[in-house]
Amino acid sequence: MKTTLTLRPLETQAKEAWIVFVQNKKPLLSGNAELAKLISAQIKKTGFSGDYAQTLVFQNGTGDVVLAGLGDSKHFRMEYLERAASAAVRAGKSAGLKNFAVSTAAGLGKVSDTAFVRAVARGAAWGTYRFDTFKTGGKKTKGEMSLTFAGPCDNSAACRKAQAEAELESKALLETADLANLPGNEATPQKISNWAQKMAKENKLAFSVLSKAELKKKGCNAILAVAAGSALDARIITLKYKGTNPKAQPVVIIGKTITFDSGGISLKPGKGMEWMRYDKSGGMAVLAAMQMVALLKPETPVIGMLAVAENMPGGRATRPGDIVKSHAGKTIEILNTDAEGRLVLADALSLAQQHKPAAIVDLATLTGAVITALGHTAAAVVGNNHKLNGLLIKTADAAGERLWELPLWPENMDDMKGTFADLQNMSKSGTAGTINGAAFLANFVPETVPWAHLDIAGTAWEESSKPWMDPGVTLFGARTLVEWIKELK
Repeated sequence: MKTTLTLRPLETQAKEAWIVFVQNKKPLLSGNAELAKLISAQIKKTGFSGDYAQTLVFQNGTGDVVLAGLGDSKHFRMEYLERAASAAVRAGKSAGLKNFAVSTAAGLGKVSDTAFVRAVARGAAWGTYRFDTFKTGGKKTKGEMSLTFAGPCDNSAACRKAQAEAELESKALLETADLANLPGNEATPQKISNWAQKMAKENKLAFSVLSKAELKKKGCNAILAVAAGSALDARIITLKYKGTNPKAQPVVIIGKTITFDSGGISLKPGKGMEWMRYDKSGGMAVLAAMQMVALLKPETPVIGMLAVAENMPGGRATRPGDIVKSHAGKTIEILNTDAEGRLVLADALSLAQQHKPAAIVDLATLTGAVITALGHTAAAVVGNNHKLNGLLIKTADAAGERLWELPLWPENMDDMKGTFADLQNMSKSGTAGTINGAAFLANFVPETVPWAHLDIAGTAWEESSKPWMDPGVTLFGARTLVEWIKELK
């Protein structure tokens, strides 16, 4: 989507449609009493409640108006604004509209004009996306869609910068979504590696990959155990951004990238298994974040790592009870082959220490327990540094995502100690699944290195249509990572 910014007011914009946000059942318009009166009358006539992401398209005589609900102001979050913008564009697109305008100064509480522009521009771009690679005979939208921000801005230069940054972020998100939505027979470890290498070259990132032979040589037997039953070899991909201050200590972001998770010998139930194409979502978020970082050029050096494998049953597959030695030298008893994410991350976290990182953040669709705890509304953050966890929660809020901190106690560490090995990949108690998964990972990060684990299993994809998106990947975490990296000095 092409975005532009003009100081001329909304009512002067000869676009197909105006997008107007509605909060507390009132249109958010600044300095346009006549239009506000017209919309208020339409709200009353139609009974439009303005609930979060609810939309209404109607004609005002000179064009169309798309109303997008933000709900009650006391519950407002930035994610509601971004999703409402996406919902508005999707509703307009369904009505045959392509060119939109929105008031820059919407008067949205404590939200700055720059934050408003960035969230709406990014949301609007997401609203144009549809994964239809394998659809035949469908009609494609002709021509690029557009959005104009109209009216005065508190700081024109800052608003233009926010608009430009949102376009770059959206480019990375939409391009990565096409890869992330591919099924397991298409998004193989080799294809993901090739895609990452091409993206790195186009965006001037350093690229390297550890093959099966190199992983074996380095003693990365945990990730190799996950891939043992597959015909496709595991890989660990590394992307490096040098930063504008190359002397600064880098941060490392790591993504679990299971291209398809059958559960291995501990086979998953058949119902819903097709959604396990999205067990690579942590790695996809890292890919999107690295592209955004390359385009935005923040000060801090960033290293992105993808632990890539396919988890399948077979004659050579890892068995429950098998014991392997990880890259860190710690032995692991694999009690359940469906707890594979922590195995691939163990070797990646250990390898990350060679970069002498200032901090590490990993993302993974790690446990079903996080869905029991937090549903599909938020991801869990667990780690060894409360300050880092808090900063990630703050930046997630600003980025339109939501995190909730869970504790990490010595009892959880004890629960992951092995009977026949140093560790086991399932807890003895069978409780606190999300926390205990993180407790296992904590064994592969020195206590002196700030580390946070994001369990995104409940937020990584949608299985049904929402007002703001079709079923598919959300790339949850990518926006938070970039917001966090931009805050680092």
